Amino acid sequence: MSQSIVIIPTYNERENIEEMIDVVMLQPNDFHLLIVDDNSPDGTANLVKQKMKDYPDRLFIEERTGKLGLGTAYIHGFKWALAHQYQYIFEMDADFSHNPEDLNKLLYACKDQGNHVAIGSRYVTGVNVVNWPMYRVMLSYFASHYVRMVTGMPISDTTAGFKCYHRSVLETIELDRVKFMGYAFQIEMKFLAWKYGFNIAEVPIIFTDRTRGESKMSGGIIKEAILGVMQIKISSLFRTYRRKMDYPELVESNGLHRVNS
Repeated sequence: MSQSIVIIPTYNERENIEEMIDVVMLQPNDFHLLIVDDNSPDGTANLVKQKMKDYPDRLFIEERTGKLGLGTAYIHGFKWALAHQYQYIFEMDADFSHNPEDLNKLLYACKDQGNHVAIGSRYVTGVNVVNWPMYRVMLSYFASHYVRMVTGMPISDTTAGFKCYHRSVLETIELDRVKFMGYAFQIEMKFLAWKYGFNIAEVPIIFTDRTRGESKMSGGIIKEAILGVMQIKISSLFRTYRRKMDYPELVESNGLHRVNS
């Protein structure tokens, strides 16, 4: 059985999902793939079920009753992956803004270079974004700067949604206590991993805006992130971050930007 599983939440991704599944399955590492679908009215789930015939025991789907939010989709997937004994658990979008080939880099950063979290980072080596209008580039870049300023996290791309977790991180974070379910979810998960003292690496990637399907970004999501950062920081002042168990440290990171608390 593979040690690695990629979790992709979907809502109306029929234009992308079949190709995404094929590309993930063709990677040199033996990735398994879990789709968490929020009752997409465009039939995304049915396409995934057809693909499951091509990839038995590697492709899985969890169907939910409605559009319940990005964070709850990932938490649903995390719990499923932990219950099925995966060691390396990935987050990735369905729209090819994250290049599936970069999954191999994130796995290498965790499995071979000893990090507990690997972030596919748009900003660790400059600004590596393709097809975004300038206002979105500036919004994202300065949002990360704002998060760093408020939280103290020494992470360049604090809002990134392309990540690999070693299972020890998700076992330590109390997933049912994660507060934010929208854009701020990505920030909160990084903040918790950092506060618990896990090794975090930023792996340079090129982010490409979607060319098919509709973006899920909205003003409400951005507002949640801005206000949520302050809440995350204030709440942390009244909380102790102590691991419930000691996990053996992996090998020292080599050649990637690692962040420690």
